[in-house]
Amino acid sequence: MHVVVVTIGSAGDLFPFLWMGRTLRARGHRVDFLAPVQHEPWVRQAGLDFHGLPADPAVLDHPDLWHPTRGLAVVWKATRPAMIEVPTFVDALDPDEPRILLVHPLALPEAQLCRDTQPLMKIAAAYLAPSNLPTVHDPLLLGPWRVPPWVPHPVRRLLWRGLAAALIDPVALPDVNAARAAAGQPPVKNLIRYLSHIPDLSITLFPEWFAPTQPDWPRPLLRCGFPLYDPAPDAAPSPALEAFLASGERPVVFTPGTGNRQARRYFEDAASAARELGLRAVFLTPYREQLPEVLPAGTLWQDYVPLRSLLPQAAALVHHGGIGTTAEALRAGTPQLVVPLAHDQFDNAARVEALGVGMSLHARRLNAARLTQALRELLGREAPARRASEVAARLAAPPDATALCLRLEFLLSA
Repeated sequence: MHVVVVTIGSAGDLFPFLWMGRTLRARGHRVDFLAPVQHEPWVRQAGLDFHGLPADPAVLDHPDLWHPTRGLAVVWKATRPAMIEVPTFVDALDPDEPRILLVHPLALPEAQLCRDTQPLMKIAAAYLAPSNLPTVHDPLLLGPWRVPPWVPHPVRRLLWRGLAAALIDPVALPDVNAARAAAGQPPVKNLIRYLSHIPDLSITLFPEWFAPTQPDWPRPLLRCGFPLYDPAPDAAPSPALEAFLASGERPVVFTPGTGNRQARRYFEDAASAARELGLRAVFLTPYREQLPEVLPAGTLWQDYVPLRSLLPQAAALVHHGGIGTTAEALRAGTPQLVVPLAHDQFDNAARVEALGVGMSLHARRLNAARLTQALRELLGREAPARRASEVAARLAAPPDATALCLRLEFLLSA
């Protein structure tokens, strides 16, 4: 079986697709992996055939990248130069060879254009987080706004349509329809409805207990667990980290995500909270320049540490709410304080609270005093740590890779 994998974004977007690519390769299938050029070392290390897609690192400095409502437009525009390369790559392949295009949801418009020219092709969409699958059912968050449970479904549908008409369609449809017009295809009027009908198979990369299947999610649907991929599972911690962890109490880990270069204020507040509470802390970011010049006593900066090895030794994790980071904390049984900024992070934060494994604090309301109070409450309660340990037991076994392969093989053979 020939599988063409297409993804975009940061390491949090990349790693789940690497897990799927390696799984398929191990079963003997041919895998071509299309991803932003900066991810080439990770893809090569995974043993997959890499094809680089253009990426502009300047997007990480865009002032609206982490805005709760304007962030989507920044991400969409940033991914278009890469996505228009996908049909070019696929058009060079043998049209008489059946294959699967396994894609990130933002690549679905281009996947549709590929299938128009290669009818033997099947499309599988992999959804990394529950909020990638629009629904009118609870918990319903429209960006940072939570819709109360008593709001009836017809009103929820109107709210979704209004949100799409105001914030999604004006940004995305001009690009989608321009590409469709160039291919001789008619325009589409509603992006969300259009995307939901493209895949031949939809795959959720999160378990049922984290987000139950909703009646209005696309079908056919394959449920998978968190694909917790570690590019270097046996890597030893740095000597500095090893010595730090051995020298005192468990630290609190702070990270705004590997792709966040706009977290200076976040780390200033984190430093103030650590100082006020007398906490030992680990600050995780590849960008040292956004940290305070002088860190509080008992604080260590690391540019990158696999969360799989660090979090079991942490008292708590304060993070942005990316689905990969959230899942790693769940696996480690580490209490979480989620500080969501944009994208899927608000929904993930709500699910962390619903599971009882942590708390959330909107990034727009973040300051040193609120962060200090939230950490004091989280660390002072036994319930989050106990509940986190119970949830971690559900992630003791990896997701069923065989079921994923069998379903994709069946899709192509059908």
